[in-house]
Amino acid sequence: MFRLLLVFAALFCMPQMAMAEEQIVNLGLTGTERGIYTVLIFIIAYGFVMAEEFTGLRKSKPVIVAAAIIWAHAAVLAAEAGVSTEALHQAFEFNLKEYAALMLFLLVAMTYINAMAERNVFEALRSWMIRKEFGYKKLFWITGIITFFLSAVADNLTSALLVGAVVLAVGKDNEKFIAIGFVNLVVAANAGGAFSPFGDITTLMVWQAGYAEFFDFFKLFIPSVVNYLVPAFFMYLAVPDEQPHATNEAAIKLKPGAIQVCVLFALTIVTAVSFKQVLHLPPFMGMMAGLGVLMIYGFRIKTLYSSGEGEEHDSFDIFDKVRDAEWDTLFFFFGVVFAVGGLGYIGYLELISAGMYDGLGQTPANILVGLISAIVDNIPVMFAVLSMNLNMDLYQWLLVTLTAGTGGSLLSVGSAAGVALMGSSNHKYTFFSHIKWTPVIALGYIASIFVHYLING
Repeated sequence: MFRLLLVFAALFCMPQMAMAEEQIVNLGLTGTERGIYTVLIFIIAYGFVMAEEFTGLRKSKPVIVAAAIIWAHAAVLAAEAGVSTEALHQAFEFNLKEYAALMLFLLVAMTYINAMAERNVFEALRSWMIRKEFGYKKLFWITGIITFFLSAVADNLTSALLVGAVVLAVGKDNEKFIAIGFVNLVVAANAGGAFSPFGDITTLMVWQAGYAEFFDFFKLFIPSVVNYLVPAFFMYLAVPDEQPHATNEAAIKLKPGAIQVCVLFALTIVTAVSFKQVLHLPPFMGMMAGLGVLMIYGFRIKTLYSSGEGEEHDSFDIFDKVRDAEWDTLFFFFGVVFAVGGLGYIGYLELISAGMYDGLGQTPANILVGLISAIVDNIPVMFAVLSMNLNMDLYQWLLVTLTAGTGGSLLSVGSAAGVALMGSSNHKYTFFSHIKWTPVIALGYIASIFVHYLING
């Protein structure tokens, strides 16, 4: 399972990269046979991505192949158009810089999440909630609220899976509660990630692209709360007013160093923000600094418990945590960045931009982005939006951050959290059990956009 759905930035607001952007001109060859072929390749590859649950083919594999084919055709088109090799390389390397910066950022975040999991941070939280033996109605709110705030610092997938294990454990004799509880978790996870740059790919991408400052995203807190509370209120009315059977869940203790690792993660986030806001350096440098500190502290844990009663902690090795990062996700990001970047270089993103943003207007187009992300993963959707070099103000960038981040709640397949919970629910939570609540989720989606307008418009 991949750990974090945080992702890609189209641009870093650094002078040298801005200059590079000005010099990169797309080919404008969208009407050619070869250009249309690249679009078909991307559609086929993304079809395999959407069918991953049924085929078992990891999502990174088809998009990496598609990215290579798309850029091969882009190179041929560039040669036929008389574009210099230097100009082609400049466009290609621009995508490479984008991916490298985000890959390092995400790798550090995934490593910290893995380290906290190994220190029993998440298991201890899950064990505590189960042992409290709350009623179904109270548990509905507790799990939803925890997921909402947890996804602001972790990611929607990790948050949903962690709290989903609680819902499964206490609701094992009540399938109705599991079905409603899982829908609640999906909505909470997606809404909670929308107001924090570390919570969802949309916020991370917009932040690193320089279209909004770190603290600007907290203006989305109230709209995000509304996005969650509106559907949660209606779902709560259908939750069984019963008490789950008692469980014999044993208390799980934190391993030594667990609290310190959590503190280091918080400090790493502060460091990343400081590098961006104060030093005007890419945030991944701050994340890498935090990784270095974690490596040193990991060495302390390993040596402190290297003998005697500390045998269970001997195996702590920070490089194991790096190894266990979700490489399928990182390679998927690679494929998306280069596939979408290649299509953009051929000219398709400019074509879409003209159709959506020039034709519909910014607000309708940004709302439509959220609806599209309910069907197509918001990673390529948001990356495409950022790559269009749109001239939007802060209100509009926050709007598209909100819609792309929460639009995936409309369908169970619209976000990683929904797909993962379908896989772990043993058919108790399905596409159809989710779609029954799509009308009230859509009501929350509309309400959050309206609240955003009232507060930030």
